[in-house]
Amino acid sequence: MLYEILKLETNNGIAVLTMSRPQAMNALNSNFFSEMNEMLSELEKRNDIKAMILTGEGKAFVAGADISEMSEMNSSQGLEFSKKGQNTFSRIENLPFPVIAAINGFALGGGCELAMSCDIRIASTYAKFGQPEVNLGLIPGYAGTQRLPRFIGLSNALYLLLTGDMINADEALRLGLVQKIVEPDQLMNEAIALATKISSKGVIAVKKVKAVTRKGMLTDFNAACNIEAEEFGNLFGNGESGEGMKAFLEKRKPNW
Repeated sequence: MLYEILKLETNNGIAVLTMSRPQAMNALNSNFFSEMNEMLSELEKRNDIKAMILTGEGKAFVAGADISEMSEMNSSQGLEFSKKGQNTFSRIENLPFPVIAAINGFALGGGCELAMSCDIRIASTYAKFGQPEVNLGLIPGYAGTQRLPRFIGLSNALYLLLTGDMINADEALRLGLVQKIVEPDQLMNEAIALATKISSKGVIAVKKVKAVTRKGMLTDFNAACNIEAEEFGNLFGNGESGEGMKAFLEKRKPNW
C-alpha cells in the first residue's frame, strides 16, 4: 500500500511511526484509519520490532478528528466512524510490543484518545491535551469517555469531558495522563532512549508484561492474579528467563 499520511522508519528494533498531515494538524479522517489499519496489519506480522514510537509532524500530534468530514455524516455514518476509530485504537493498544506516544503538540479529541491507546506518553512542553467534543455538541467517539477516567479518575475526567477545557503538559503530568515532559528538541531523543531501554530487556517478558497488565485491568483482581501466576510459570524454561537469571548470578549483561 502507498501511504500518504503515515511514515514508518525502523532501526535497531525500534519503529517510529509519524503521522504526516501537517496542513490539517494531522486530523483523523477515513484515509487515516484505512492507512493505520493496513500499517497495523503489517506491524503485527513483524518479529523484529521490540518497541514503537508514535508521533506527529508539525505543530500537532493530532488536533482531533476531521470536522469537515464529520459535518457531512448522518447517524449511521457517525456510528461507523466511531466504531472504526475504537477498533483501530484497540489494535494499537493490543500490539504485542510497547507503544510510546511522543506528543509533540496538540493532542485534542481523537488525538488525546489516540495517545491514550499507547502504553506510555512522553510530552513536549508545547503539548496541549483535551476532549473538546462538547463544544461541537458531540461526545468523544474513540473510547475517550472510557479510557480517560481509567487514567485520571472519574471526577478529573468528567471535568475535562464536560467543560471541553484544554490543559498543558504540566497539568497532564500532574493528573497522570503523561509520564514525562521534555523540551521540544529532546522529545524524540527521550522517546528513543526509553524505547531502547525497554528493548534491552527480555523480549518475551516485555510482551508478557504488556499483555498480562492490560488483560488484568479488564477483569477482577483475583482472576488477574491467576493470569499473572500462570504466565509467570510459563516463562520458566523458555531459555530467555534462564539466560536472564544466569546472567544476574554471573554479574554480566544477558545475551538475549
